[in-house]
Amino acid sequence: MSEETKVINLGCRLNAYESDVMAGHARDAGLTDAVIINTCAVTNEAVAESRRMIRKAARENPDATVIVTGCAAQIDPAAFAEMDAVDHVIGNDEKMQPGSFDPEFLAGSEPIRVNDIMSVTETAPQFLGSANQAPSKSQSRTRAFLQVQNGCDHRCTFCIIPYGRGNSRSVPAGEVVNSVKSLVTQGYKEVVLTGVDLSSWGGDLPGQPPMGDLVRRVLKLVPDLPRLRLSSIDPAEVDDTLFDLLTTEPRMTPYLHISLQSGDDMILKRMKRRHDRAQAVDLCARLKAARPEFTFGADIIAGFPTEDDIMFENSLSVISEIGIPWLHVFPFSAREGTPAAKIPSVNGNIVKSRAKTLRDEGARVKAAHLTSRIGQNDMALFEETGLGRLPDFSLINVDNPPMAGSLAQVKITGSTPDHLTGHLI
Repeated sequence: MSEETKVINLGCRLNAYESDVMAGHARDAGLTDAVIINTCAVTNEAVAESRRMIRKAARENPDATVIVTGCAAQIDPAAFAEMDAVDHVIGNDEKMQPGSFDPEFLAGSEPIRVNDIMSVTETAPQFLGSANQAPSKSQSRTRAFLQVQNGCDHRCTFCIIPYGRGNSRSVPAGEVVNSVKSLVTQGYKEVVLTGVDLSSWGGDLPGQPPMGDLVRRVLKLVPDLPRLRLSSIDPAEVDDTLFDLLTTEPRMTPYLHISLQSGDDMILKRMKRRHDRAQAVDLCARLKAARPEFTFGADIIAGFPTEDDIMFENSLSVISEIGIPWLHVFPFSAREGTPAAKIPSVNGNIVKSRAKTLRDEGARVKAAHLTSRIGQNDMALFEETGLGRLPDFSLINVDNPPMAGSLAQVKITGSTPDHLTGHLI
């Protein structure tokens, strides 16, 4: 008996969206007895984990066709094609094309199909791949991730991702609106707009509309959408329209994940980031002043080359200065082919120690935030795990949670280090 194609996702929310699209394409093409591994290349450890997952998938599915795609495969396809477990390697552009998963096409295709990602300049319809299909099992009925942008025109010194994703391309606003309407019709209560460099949306479209224009259009033209969330944004790229919507529109979640990377200006300059510390701190302070329930997530790299103790302390202190309960810490990992790989590195033990200190501070800020919410009422969107997601990104555990996908009023009565506790009202 043939088994349905499995999709193993690694990496970012954009990969998660694209894994959904691939699952739909494979299902529609009638591809069975196959495993698709959507790899990540953000760090050396991510590449190593991708290779481990490929070997594991082959062991657990010995008769399946193994298809490898994603950023790691795009950047170094030959290395993955050489693995005994791998049957096909396809690129990030190819993986979004329905024909790539046709069994007859696969049977006659070359082992490696990876084009020059920098040559991809058009926003193809497949960006919206699964928006008009029933969501696959990996996309729950509560939150839908919708890709509205791909690629990146910036070249941060530590980042290999532009070489896996290509230059920035935007999905036109009209197509985004239609996709959001479709997702709401399917039953989604929250849509998360996502992209590689989300804040650059519109730069390649006629008139170069800013991100705020897209958000305003979605909210106006899809009045039945209960919640709209942004996945991650550069603190230097929040335009006036977007700021106004974030602070005045109740359907916009009071939460922003900022691509911070460091709290030290010299390190930010050596990273070739577009913002400095003051810009990030000021943006968050203005958002919170205008809408006090606002919370923040952020990425911080520990031990970037040349980071000394004072520079590290600047990163450590910015966690509490901004108030970042949802912190992602990445120990610096030199990626071959990036400028940062050529800069003298920080001792590995120091990097690990700094990463732990950052995580500990993030945990402290998170616990304080959760404690501060005790006694309040809020609206929770319940996920398949049984936990509810509040607009500010906090999770809440209640007795007898309603069906996944339900929005329900909750009373917050307590907290753990990781989530809130309470009951339905």
